[in-house]
Amino acid sequence: MMKLTLLGTGRMGLPMARRLCQAGHEVHVWNRSADKAQPLVADGATVHAGLTAAVAAGEVVISLLENGPVVAAVLFEQGAAAAMRPGTLFVDMASIKPAEAREHAARLAERGVRHLDAPVSGGTVGAEAGTLAIMAGGEAADFARALPVLQVLGRATHVGPHGAGQLAKLANQMIVGITIGAVAEALLLCEKGGADPAQVREAIGGGFAQSRILELHGERMVRRDFAPRARMTVQLKDLRNALDTAQAMDFEAPITAALEQLYADGVAHGDSELDHSGLFVELARRNGMG
Repeated sequence: MMKLTLLGTGRMGLPMARRLCQAGHEVHVWNRSADKAQPLVADGATVHAGLTAAVAAGEVVISLLENGPVVAAVLFEQGAAAAMRPGTLFVDMASIKPAEAREHAARLAERGVRHLDAPVSGGTVGAEAGTLAIMAGGEAADFARALPVLQVLGRATHVGPHGAGQLAKLANQMIVGITIGAVAEALLLCEKGGADPAQVREAIGGGFAQSRILELHGERMVRRDFAPRARMTVQLKDLRNALDTAQAMDFEAPITAALEQLYADGVAHGDSELDHSGLFVELARRNGMG
């Protein structure tokens, strides 16, 4: 059993905290809106009204906050970093820029606090089932220390030094965002030409086009089911982070740039709260198929 603190009990954080409780860990939680954390009391978690008290209770502190600036604010402006004892391991599972992760690691190291960036893929379904893909950057010893906790949440892989986990997550989001665009465009082409998109999806599923995106997001497109699992705005944020990172590395990413513009157009046209498979709506609109 480990003493864990989890910061952020939103759509991902709540089921992940619940799994950690069910695994027998002592779990402390904090959320900016405390009412969102209250359901975890029934699972045995201790809900803290104060951030610093929650952080001080954990030997491993897990962040599931919104973005890099929010993580930085919680750590260095709201007192979380100062409340961590030397030797505490901070595991940042938010999706932020690699440069931000490296900066946070360096600033925490000055306080004797260890750091892993460990973003996830798999959405709320993976969070509930404990099947998340977890990409970790940092020291190998810190990854080994966190592994018993991460294994409760999914399949964890150590991919390199600080920032590498975030780089792997950006790669994941590039592939997801680009593939959603490819599937949407292809199904719409077939529909406009008179083929049944549901049957086309079935027909090509056994060939080289088969993918998790074609299977899950393709089905959402066929059904016109764009209830948000991961929102268009989140996908757009991730693609923009990927482009910012690529620019800093003097790396050209024209395919990602093209998809970033399509997602931006969809958001601008009112699709911000749709699932990221809702890029289909923007492409349909462009082709007079709305």
